[in-house]
Amino acid sequence: MRTVLLTLGRLPKALDLARAFHAAGWRVVVAEPFKRHLAGASNTVARSVQVTAPATDREAYLRDLLRVVEEDAVDLVVPVSEEVVHVAALHGRLPARTRLFAMPQDAVLAAHDKGSFAAQSAAWGLSVPRTHPLGSEQAAALAAEQDVVVKPLHACSGRGVRLIARGAALPPAEPDAPAIVQARVLGIERSTCSLVHDGLVSGTVVYQGVMQSGSVSIAFERVQDPLIEAFVRDYAAATRWTGFLSFDFMLDGRGQPFAIECNPRTTSGLHFFEVEDLARAVIDPAHPLRHRASPRLQQFYSCLTETQLSLFRGGGFLPKLRALVTTPDVTWSARDPMPFLTMTFTTWPIIRAAMAQRATFGEVATLDVGWRAEHALSAASGAP
Repeated sequence: MRTVLLTLGRLPKALDLARAFHAAGWRVVVAEPFKRHLAGASNTVARSVQVTAPATDREAYLRDLLRVVEEDAVDLVVPVSEEVVHVAALHGRLPARTRLFAMPQDAVLAAHDKGSFAAQSAAWGLSVPRTHPLGSEQAAALAAEQDVVVKPLHACSGRGVRLIARGAALPPAEPDAPAIVQARVLGIERSTCSLVHDGLVSGTVVYQGVMQSGSVSIAFERVQDPLIEAFVRDYAAATRWTGFLSFDFMLDGRGQPFAIECNPRTTSGLHFFEVEDLARAVIDPAHPLRHRASPRLQQFYSCLTETQLSLFRGGGFLPKLRALVTTPDVTWSARDPMPFLTMTFTTWPIIRAAMAQRATFGEVATLDVGWRAEHALSAASGAP
């Protein structure tokens, strides 16, 4: 029996992948900095291993993963979320038998860095908003001309994003916290999730949020957008991408999509793929990747919280309640019920951090595995 290593277990996306590989006949091992986690409650996971968080010690994290690869004779390593930027450094360090479903680290970093992604895409003629480094003359000129968005280079889930009105002062540039200034596009926001092999897209989901918790979508619907799908194909081909690949877009008043950032990993759009196809599509580029029948999905417990809060905020309680009881949850499975039933227990470390920081679940869920400015500086200098 072949073995797959998933490098995060706390998110519903990991659960989809675990179920998919188990159904395909693989043994599933999960490496996770948390002692308990969502996928760990699944009957599809053979073993969970607690590893060092990359935010604590990046090199120790990689050594831990290599140890798991050796102990479990891992055939395939599949990154799940933001930890992909660290895991990509395993290229060239894995045994010959082990495949890593991700690009080399320099390619992942080029996509993850909001400034380099925008510059790279613009050079290829792809549609992105004007983007300049915070502190540059070009950024100041752009902010004087129109509304802009200031974003940290490596943030996700809306962390650190600031909206600046035309003519207002930009925040000072901080060398230890680099950021970009981007032209603000007003309109509908859409996101994607794709699975790609050597520049060829096996499948893409385009979706948009229908309920938010802070800046993070907790209920979403799949939509059709040929222009966005064309952008994904063009970017994947230009980079000869292999792995999961996702983008966030803003649509202007004419419906023209502008890619505002790239996420070189899975997103919540992964849930719209048929679970039984996911593992086979990772293994075999020719395997078709179908969409689930339901065009709407939700994260039940997060949506329950927002529905309850709407009673006190005046935010449309009855429509939210109807959506809550009629929309499929992304984690529920009658064959594998424990992840859904024990979710409050298994996700308590994230819930506790969210309460302590007065932030949303999505904003704190990956803080210990994300790529921060100090990681970028150490990578650039060649430090471990």
